[in-house]
Amino acid sequence: MRFSADDWGMIPKAVRLCPARHPWMTEPALRSIMAAIRKAGGEARFVGGAVRDALLGREADEVDLAVNMPPQKVIQVLKAAGIQAIPTGLAHGTVTAVSDHKGYEITTLRRDVETDGRHAQVSFVGDWKTDASRRDFTINAIYADETGKLYDYFGGLKDLRSGTVRFIGDPCQRIHEDVLRILRFFRFFAWYGKGAVNRDAFESCKKLAPLLKGLSAERVWKEIKRILLAPDPIPVLRLMIKAHVLQRAVPRARALGKLEKMVRLEQKNGLNPCHLRRLAALLNDGSANADFLARKLKFSNMETKRFKDMIMLSGKIRGKKLTREFLRRLLYQAGRETVRDGVLLSAAKGKTAGLPKALAVIDAWENPFFPVQGKDVVRLGFKPGPQIGRIVRAVESWWCGKDFRPEREACLEELKRLVERRKL
Repeated sequence: MRFSADDWGMIPKAVRLCPARHPWMTEPALRSIMAAIRKAGGEARFVGGAVRDALLGREADEVDLAVNMPPQKVIQVLKAAGIQAIPTGLAHGTVTAVSDHKGYEITTLRRDVETDGRHAQVSFVGDWKTDASRRDFTINAIYADETGKLYDYFGGLKDLRSGTVRFIGDPCQRIHEDVLRILRFFRFFAWYGKGAVNRDAFESCKKLAPLLKGLSAERVWKEIKRILLAPDPIPVLRLMIKAHVLQRAVPRARALGKLEKMVRLEQKNGLNPCHLRRLAALLNDGSANADFLARKLKFSNMETKRFKDMIMLSGKIRGKKLTREFLRRLLYQAGRETVRDGVLLSAAKGKTAGLPKALAVIDAWENPFFPVQGKDVVRLGFKPGPQIGRIVRAVESWWCGKDFRPEREACLEELKRLVERRKL
């Protein structure tokens, strides 16, 4: 079926797709790409998340294009127009066009020839409905052309309005084609679902959940992150537990009560959601569990450090009174991000009294400069060596205990006092 932006029967006026209301549709860089393809006799359409979010009045994170032109031809056309073309996935028909320092994925219309649950061999086609039929969900198969006209072949608009996440075709077959669709189903429901879950889709995911063990950790973690970042992931996580999906994807992480509290704390205090902080709240206590999950999901080094640091710090401050002086010392030692994470995680596991004041101290923190260096110790007659560092750290500890207030002269006096004591 084909709809235009003026078709009031299908698209409510408040959410109709209109280029004037969605700046990304009129970006000169994107327009130049589409114009080059059009000039060569092809057609490019917006598809996927950008269209879906635009219909719901949301900001688009990224813009993807589908094109009825073979990938090698797309590369030729773009280069002829002076647009950089990167063959990022030619086997699957994907070319990344770089224009005005921004990248746009362009994928040729295709159909699956052979699938094994993780990867698909494809052939390129020129038919839009055939391309739509290989997509996973109806709300992921809505296309829009340059003018805002919509093309919906499987009732995606109706499902989008009702908050229904529904597979195109038989759910079990679609999952066997790519097992990751189990997690994608729950991720889409977390972000777009309303009301009761589609029963056929849910039961198929539950039935085929054991297949998740064949997925790579990187693909699993990518979907789990997106689920955790949903405005309220609790309802969908309950569904995932009921379907025995969460236990397989993220073992040892079922503390929904703590996560629910974390979500409320973030919202109440105007904080952006953090997937690592939410996962830490969901995790059963214990550093061993943190190590296990970091390895299983193959966190990056940065993710691993932040995850472990917040869990360690939350244990360190649990039961402590969050005074200004105590927090400032932690901030000096661990940094703003880690202390905020640790304080929120501790609050999600216990009492939240005093949390707003603690967060205010964290937000106001400016890292002070410690005014003593090793050369100051050398000037007092010490030879370079490990003892220099020990003396400097002792003065720094004293300075921290004074809430970073002593100036350089006072710190040097303390340094002299320590040095004299060591000489006796």
